[in-house]
Amino acid sequence: MAIIEANNISLYYGQKQALFDINLAFEKNTVNALIGPSGCGKSTFLRTLNRMNDLVPNVTVTGEVRIDGENIFSPTTDLVNLRKKVGMVFQQPNPFPFSIYDNVAFGPRIHGITNKQTLDEIVETTLKQADVWDAVKDRLHDNALGMSGGQQQRLCIARVLAVKPEIILMDEPTSALDPISSGKIENLIYDLKSHYTIVIVTHNMQQASRISDNTAFFLSGKLIEFDKTAYIFSNPKDKRTDDYISGRFG
Repeated sequence: MAIIEANNISLYYGQKQALFDINLAFEKNTVNALIGPSGCGKSTFLRTLNRMNDLVPNVTVTGEVRIDGENIFSPTTDLVNLRKKVGMVFQQPNPFPFSIYDNVAFGPRIHGITNKQTLDEIVETTLKQADVWDAVKDRLHDNALGMSGGQQQRLCIARVLAVKPEIILMDEPTSALDPISSGKIENLIYDLKSHYTIVIVTHNMQQASRISDNTAFFLSGKLIEFDKTAYIFSNPKDKRTDDYISGRFG
């Protein structure tokens, strides 16, 4: 059974339609890449999955997104709990101007965890999961803004993991990083999928082909094709997909 189901999702900024009847389902413990040229709607669609578009003025969404079978656009949806279940990592690393420790402990504290031993365990466990523990274990109380860009992005991933999500959304998480840091994030994504479902927006075709199980190609706000990544890259059904992947536009 799919953990995420988007049914007939359309989205409007005021009168302008940005998404057109998107139907997509993502299985548990998979990495799903969203690809397409700039402005095609892939990041807009990603933000519907935890209702981040609610923060944009004059946005209207029709259709439904079901996570674990429940429609997240229901009036009874608790947005704090939704964003705990569906975490997000952004394009630019965005650590809070606190210590490394307090960045990771921030979410658990909001959700009522105050015991120091429990917080210590969460911080260590999630920094290890994010493959940054060895680099920062001796400076947990230093300001996180002093970390390198790649370390900051892995800290942001640890911050998401600390609240025990089921799903992790990533909006071009390596586009601001150097190739070595990008490679570490890719390895991390591969390791995380055994515990989480990941949906990643990427403009990097090689990255999508390396790390994802499934790929969705968006164009002008429409879903053109969704299939196993191996099929999308070797034998796409739609000529527009083939044209994009082979670099004829985009």
